[in-house]
Amino acid sequence: MRSYLQQGRLPVRDLTIFAMLGALMFVSRILMMAIPNVHVLGLFIAAFTLTYRVRALIPLYVFVLLDGIYFGFSVWWIPYLYVWLPLWAVFMVVGKVNLPDKVKPPVYMVLCALHGLSFGTLYAPVHALFFGLSLHGMLAWIAAGLYFDIVHAIGNFVAAVLVIPLVKLLRVLDKGVHLKK
Repeated sequence: MRSYLQQGRLPVRDLTIFAMLGALMFVSRILMMAIPNVHVLGLFIAAFTLTYRVRALIPLYVFVLLDGIYFGFSVWWIPYLYVWLPLWAVFMVVGKVNLPDKVKPPVYMVLCALHGLSFGTLYAPVHALFFGLSLHGMLAWIAAGLYFDIVHAIGNFVAAVLVIPLVKLLRVLDKGVHLKK
């Protein structure tokens, strides 16, 4: 792994898997659109980061690109370039910490929920910039969306119960692919 990362190249197998995982993120978002602000993207970002570490950015940005292609590249899309990075970064750090197995599920659930709760705040600076909002206007925009962030947090909290099973599945599948070589 280290040598191809140093060369700036990934095997076709990895690129294919990461493209499929990014597409899975996109399809999951489309399928869950009937429930506003509830999705499994936090689950996927957490599990992919715990499994693939820095390479989890590949499916993440495949998802972001697909979202832009499908829904259109507009002001709403710009925060997607960075709004997921705090969750990825937190799971990069948490993945290095040796947490007891009993502690992992609630920690992962709380971290995903906190990202959902902070989503509007992370999103707000771009809207303030593009729509000429003052600091007070931006804070009002955040406050007005707090209900949606709470719903987002609850959805992320519930979905994150599946982080550990998904990580285990991804590791088994990844190991199985390597064994067949």
